[in-house]
Amino acid sequence: MANLTGKKWRPYLWLLPSIVLIAVFVVYPILIVFRLSFSEISKAGIVGDFIGFRNYSDAVSLPAFKTVMRNTLWWVLSVVGLSTLFGFIIALVINQRFHGRKIVRAILIFPWATSLVIQASVWNYIIKYEYGNLNNLLLNLGIIRQAINWRSSYQVEFVWECAVGIFVTVPFVTFCVLSGLQSIDSSLYEAATMDGAGFWSKLWNITLPLVRPSLTVSTVLNIIYVFNSFPIVYTMTKGAPANKTDTMITFLYMLSFYDRKKGPATALSVIGFLILCLCAGAYMFFVMRKEEEG
Repeated sequence: MANLTGKKWRPYLWLLPSIVLIAVFVVYPILIVFRLSFSEISKAGIVGDFIGFRNYSDAVSLPAFKTVMRNTLWWVLSVVGLSTLFGFIIALVINQRFHGRKIVRAILIFPWATSLVIQASVWNYIIKYEYGNLNNLLLNLGIIRQAINWRSSYQVEFVWECAVGIFVTVPFVTFCVLSGLQSIDSSLYEAATMDGAGFWSKLWNITLPLVRPSLTVSTVLNIIYVFNSFPIVYTMTKGAPANKTDTMITFLYMLSFYDRKKGPATALSVIGFLILCLCAGAYMFFVMRKEEEG
């Protein structure tokens, strides 16, 4: 009986170090942030008394709050959506056999492996009006006759931020999907071909259902990574002008360390955490429910 009891608890003993690490470095800091969001915090960072939801009301009533939330929504939807689409297409291409495939795969991983600060700085230089590489290239090719101001408005700058976000995220999605594609048995495609199935039929009925777990993982992780992405927006614009190109992460950073409004910034971080939990949970529920129905 004692031996059986020991076997029953043995898996939990092996998991105990991981559980302790998660509790200390993840759960405990989250609880601290929740507590701080309901407390008065001075500009010096001194935690005061419990003040209820005042930090949340102050954060929501900030003039830039609606703009920042709208930017964050477009930022996440565009970067996650388009990087998933492009990454899936590229994964289909590099999964085929062709000369130089290994070189293409090695080159493809560079944007993802390189620091985001470096990537954003390089793209800042590329789209410079006076001496940017993009204008120089187009002028030398004769496509344009005079330099174009690629940062003529904050809307255009925000589009460039999203474009850089997509550029650095595509490799991650590509290799996630590629791992799923390489796990598919080629005999399934051979059987489908024998039955007269075309490319789109095989894509819809074989590839997508079997790659869905990889897409689910990449999408959920992308939602978290992109929502919390700080370097691209901060390096390219720092939210200028007047928070018009800010996302929630850069906005709460500026709010805390520049404006010294640490209470509302803490409340914003909790709001962001809850939004991420809801989005990731809803997506996982939808996908898992669809798999069960399938």
